[in-house]
Amino acid sequence: MAKTHFVRNENLKTIRPGYPGNKMIGREFCNGDTLYEPSFSTVFRWKVLTENPQKEEKKRDTWAPTVVPCTEFFNSTDDMLVWLGHATFLLRVAGATLLFDPVLFDSPFLRRRHPLPCQPEELQNIDYLLLSHGHRDHLDEKSMRLLARQNPQMQVLTSLQMTPLLRDMAKGLVVQEAGWWQQYNLRPDLPLEISYLPASHWHRRGLNDLNRVLWGSFMIRTADHRTIYFAGDSSFADHFEEIEQQFGPIDIAIAPIGAYKPAFMMQLSHVNPHEAAKAVNIMRAGHVVPMHYGTFDLSDEPASEPLRLLQEVAAGGMLRGELHAPAVGEIMRWPDWE
Repeated sequence: MAKTHFVRNENLKTIRPGYPGNKMIGREFCNGDTLYEPSFSTVFRWKVLTENPQKEEKKRDTWAPTVVPCTEFFNSTDDMLVWLGHATFLLRVAGATLLFDPVLFDSPFLRRRHPLPCQPEELQNIDYLLLSHGHRDHLDEKSMRLLARQNPQMQVLTSLQMTPLLRDMAKGLVVQEAGWWQQYNLRPDLPLEISYLPASHWHRRGLNDLNRVLWGSFMIRTADHRTIYFAGDSSFADHFEEIEQQFGPIDIAIAPIGAYKPAFMMQLSHVNPHEAAKAVNIMRAGHVVPMHYGTFDLSDEPASEPLRLLQEVAAGGMLRGELHAPAVGEIMRWPDWE
């Protein structure tokens, strides 16, 4: 029997009273209390044994997000938020520039359905790079090498056991690893708190690294107690309620809404639009920015379906917060949101 133990970064503050650290069984991180191990048989069932009932609809659906240049972000020091596609965001908060889950280039298995709203070479002066987890649609080696070269001052804020993977990509990276419910050590002059929080997901990049690296989400809290939550990848689980209990109503939730069909393959990895709405409602989010749709073809639903379903939920009065569905590259002046 593999040994059960609990781990965290003892150099960081744990913000949830009594939390013992992340549970591991042997060398694998648990998904909360239980071990979740996706199987290749499920992938085989999806790709070989199952016909997509929306196959023709998906083929006809050529929708992609509108793309506009985000030059203003780089020419200004104002606090703002910009979606670069999928789960990649630029956030300026308290004058610091944060970049989330950067995937800036195509790869053999990930082809963008729309262009970036900027040139990758424009991504300079990044203070903190926040990596929610190690899946390839959130962590790209070519992007990491470029960002490390262009941003020697940049620190990476990420999860337990991520450092070896990152150092293989760019040797000089400065990395802080956190477990769930831990707060990173930031520059003393920066009036911010950034915490690493739970998500219901898993890790794998190769054949022999299943759940060897932790996954999670982020909370940014400003000096005036405004909160911005970045959900990473997650299925629907009770951590959304725990986050609300810890932080109270969330001001802005950046939440995934895509890659949910077929359910037998995706339901323990991702939320669908209705589950995403339920999650942000549980967190009492005042503003909702959807992500994880429209950029890559990862699943069976048609490209336009995730956003359309979420917009229907909002139009029906079933979304507590205000929905912001920006163009890729659109400047969102989040400090002006009430």
